[in-house]
Amino acid sequence: MAERNKEQFSELFLKMVDITTNPDEFNRREYLMLLRQFAEYYGIAKASSAFYKSASHEAAGDGESLIGYDNGKATSVVLSRRIVTKTTAIIIGTIYGDENTGEFSDEDMKNMDLILRTVLSFVSRNRLQRAVEDLGFYDEYHYKNIRYFIRYITKKNATKELGGKFAFRLNLRHFSLVNKDIGRAAGDRIMRNYVSVLEEIVGSDGVVCRIGGDNFIGLGNTAVLDKVIEAFKGVPVNYTVNGENGEEARRTMISATAGVFVMHEGFFLANPDDIMDKLAVTSISAKIGSRDGILFYDDSVEQETEKTKRIQSLFPGALKNREFRAYYQPKVDVQTGEIVGAEALCRWFHDGEMIMPAQFIPVLEQNSDICLLDFYMLDSVCRDIRRWMEEKRSIVKISVNLSRKHLMNIDLLSSILGIIDKYGVPHEYIEMELTETTTDVEFDNLKRVVELLHKEKISTSVDDFGMGYSSLNLIRQIPWDVLKVDRSFLPADTDNDRSVTNLMLKHVISMTYDLGLDCIAEGVETPAQVEILRKNHCRVAQGFFYDRPLPVEEFEWKLDGYNYYDK
Repeated sequence: MAERNKEQFSELFLKMVDITTNPDEFNRREYLMLLRQFAEYYGIAKASSAFYKSASHEAAGDGESLIGYDNGKATSVVLSRRIVTKTTAIIIGTIYGDENTGEFSDEDMKNMDLILRTVLSFVSRNRLQRAVEDLGFYDEYHYKNIRYFIRYITKKNATKELGGKFAFRLNLRHFSLVNKDIGRAAGDRIMRNYVSVLEEIVGSDGVVCRIGGDNFIGLGNTAVLDKVIEAFKGVPVNYTVNGENGEEARRTMISATAGVFVMHEGFFLANPDDIMDKLAVTSISAKIGSRDGILFYDDSVEQETEKTKRIQSLFPGALKNREFRAYYQPKVDVQTGEIVGAEALCRWFHDGEMIMPAQFIPVLEQNSDICLLDFYMLDSVCRDIRRWMEEKRSIVKISVNLSRKHLMNIDLLSSILGIIDKYGVPHEYIEMELTETTTDVEFDNLKRVVELLHKEKISTSVDDFGMGYSSLNLIRQIPWDVLKVDRSFLPADTDNDRSVTNLMLKHVISMTYDLGLDCIAEGVETPAQVEILRKNHCRVAQGFFYDRPLPVEEFEWKLDGYNYYDK
């Protein structure tokens, strides 16, 4: 090789080193032009590289390839280099010649090998950076993850670009039902397509990231806020399934509950956790308390958060000091006016004031505290029944509420039996009252719990029937004893006998008895409603028409022969 050629090679090689060792200043166009110069310098026809994650991927031909240069005349391999990295990834670089390629000297081969190794080192490092990006900022389904979101808002904050934007955290509504109805594979496609709708709305100046499951977090400009809210309320999402005639196009309506935080102009974020905290509390409040499932963060949300924290902090001491009391709301025979049962309802007395359930039950439902309260209430009821037995009082069956939070507890039955049997209470005096479920997973666990209680001769009732998941399936597959008809089925005083509500109530009552279940109507408030229940042969009612929930002393007094139709 002539001296001039050595100098030219050195110049080209130094440029290659400079380009491949400065990734922040990497220019793809310059890199490819330099590869072309090397190719022309040596008379090479083609240069390529291939990347495989592992040897098995290499054997299957499952990898990525990059053609650095190709004049379309390659005929033979001049040089090939295969490198196995420390992560077991495999990188292969190959140089091809054509019919006009001459013989190469040992020094030529040595220099070409040096160039090839430099290129492969660059490809390896570049691919490793992409792998780190994928592992660190994308989840296993290749959604951007929470780390991506935090990095994104941190960068926007550093350049003071968060003002005029809004952040959101969403949960897809009843998505487990979608998976159950159409299969998880199709459900995954629906989720992906719904996220794509959101990504299209927020555009390149926004982001949507997955937190886990069917929960997502994102950011967008307030100019598109209305469109995003509409997407939360519901949009038709296209998907395909495998049918008898191949793939079939379908679509379904997908909506979400969401907490939204709007950032004013000039907003600056002191800590990324601040947004995360605001979105967390707002999204929870949206899911359990907002009418349409969408809630904007404001001072009232912060106040509710403080109330929640206060209740959670007071709860352990309140439980220890027995501040919770069982109040009993009678269940009454609509024909005779006699008390035939009661529901135990919780009241909290703290610092001389009574705290109503609506103020603390939703808070305790957010974690396992509600389970502790349920066991406390069952203990209080069993203690009262034991005393009534010893005092030779009349005793009626008492129902005790059981939160859905218990359904995952495999030791639930032993805990319930441990409390009941500790007081020697006959099982027929206790009824466990459960609400309908909202997901298929909860349904399976609910069925398991009811079947176990049924075997122990402990009565079970389904509360608020008609408000939850797959109501008819619920009573078809689960061995309930009692069905409590939700107050929404009760007609108004002005309804005629042929109104939709009246007809629905009639058939629900008839179906309940045909299935061998007892029927209780709850939320009864007027004489007209009582008369409708009589006409439709519903035997038992519960509601303010008869009585509010009563302190134990007053309930005991009414247990001793009180009749509501004699007052």
